[in-house]
Amino acid sequence: MSQDRPGTLVDAPLGRESAYPDRYDASLLFPIERAANRAPLGIEASSLPFVGGDEWWAFELSWLDPRGKPVVAVARFRLPADSPCLIESKSWKLYLNGFNQTTFAGRDAVIELLQRDLSVAAGAPVTVELFGVDDAALAPAPLPGECIDDLDVAIDRYTPAPGLLACDESDVVEETLHSHLLKSNCPVTGQPDWGSVLIAYRGPRLDRAALLRYLVSYRQHQDFHEHCVEHIFVDLMARCRPQELLVMARYMRRGGLDINPWRATPGWTPELPARLLRQ
Repeated sequence: MSQDRPGTLVDAPLGRESAYPDRYDASLLFPIERAANRAPLGIEASSLPFVGGDEWWAFELSWLDPRGKPVVAVARFRLPADSPCLIESKSWKLYLNGFNQTTFAGRDAVIELLQRDLSVAAGAPVTVELFGVDDAALAPAPLPGECIDDLDVAIDRYTPAPGLLACDESDVVEETLHSHLLKSNCPVTGQPDWGSVLIAYRGPRLDRAALLRYLVSYRQHQDFHEHCVEHIFVDLMARCRPQELLVMARYMRRGGLDINPWRATPGWTPELPARLLRQ
């Protein structure tokens, strides 16, 4: 467990042996207060420095129709960044497994129940959409902007090092950059979490080599996906002071779930890019 946040996961199912349920049970959801994880970054709930959300995709969702026939779907969930709690991912997976042998009258009933339970756990409204497995919304697309992964750089820092960031304050630009070299680790099990990160901004030109070194410095860092994105956002704002900033990560799927947090400067409602091929 991350030594900076010793109390947030004491009773969580993550890292423990769990029986997989086959019946609906909303009590399986395990909320985690965002405040405890934000405190080390100097983020206060009363004055968040960003807007944003956490977009989750679930690829292992199924239930029974009234005649006992299985129905399968892909779900997209969206939690607002200002919700008091995030929901621990393993508990979310266990909760969704409980739908497998549960009968529902139809898709609307599934959506209604998901929205109710997840909103209660998060402490704020959660939106739910269901898609067919061949739905066009699932089609992958590349991240917009320029990829910085081919830069020829030497790297020797693998824990977050904001001091690596640099920018040219005499050159104000508007650009979108991305990298597929993001890796962080589960705060309990230490398992690797692989992801891609997009940074769109208007402000002093970022030193791309320095940015790449900084993003790679998360390689041995243990934290939630959501707070890695917030950490990157806070560091970029503090070190480079852009007028507008969007930080979004698209993490790879684990256990049928992937998490895609984004944070942006207030007043900016970005158009979020599509899913990646490797997701």
